[in-house]
Amino acid sequence: MHWILLRGLTRERAHWGGFPACLQETFPDHHFHTVDLPGTGVHYRDPSPASVAGIREKVREQVSHIPKPFSLLALSMGGMVALDWAQNVSEGEIQNLILINTSSGFSPTWQRMRPGAWLRILRLLGRKELFDRERDILRLTCNHEVPLSLAKQWYSIQRQRPVSTRNAVNQLAAAARYLPGQKRPLPDALLLASRGDRIVHWRCSAALEERWQWTLKLHPDAGHDLPLDEPEWIIRQVRNWLYR
Repeated sequence: MHWILLRGLTRERAHWGGFPACLQETFPDHHFHTVDLPGTGVHYRDPSPASVAGIREKVREQVSHIPKPFSLLALSMGGMVALDWAQNVSEGEIQNLILINTSSGFSPTWQRMRPGAWLRILRLLGRKELFDRERDILRLTCNHEVPLSLAKQWYSIQRQRPVSTRNAVNQLAAAARYLPGQKRPLPDALLLASRGDRIVHWRCSAALEERWQWTLKLHPDAGHDLPLDEPEWIIRQVRNWLYR
């Protein structure tokens, strides 16, 4: 089974940290591919489309060499891209769908981005001091203590492959406008959300559960970046759901 892993707003494959390796160790017969959204990572010089559909098409081009069907595991805005992908492909192309702390136009704006997070995120994206910005992004997205070494790693990522302000704005616009289609793309999908998420309310995942009768699992206190805060918890949920 081939998995495509997608990160969120202005983040790239390196921000997964050791999570893909943990997945590979748990599921040795599966293949995990971390893919960058346009405008990030190895594609940081490319313009990011200002729509989720446009981003989805760019991602699909990147993985055209990987055997189908795909399984998708995606965080935050990456989850919007994954959901849009699952709704706009031929039957059988997407085998499994796992969405982590994502949102959609099925939820009110104040749940999709909590009121207290809007101003902080805009300020962070426009901040010039890279180390302070990356450290503060970690502090906002993680509820567990952030080690200095991790902040240094994220600073190094941004120094090497900087996300432009224009691409960050385009991604924000794409996420804000995203409204899924009405048709349920798969009989079941796994929705993972954090009650302690200070950016996206967990009820955004609950809205997808209620609409399409999907499986929802809630972590009691982790932050928005659930793969950094609680990777072992995610892997337990994935294993239990896959072998249900």
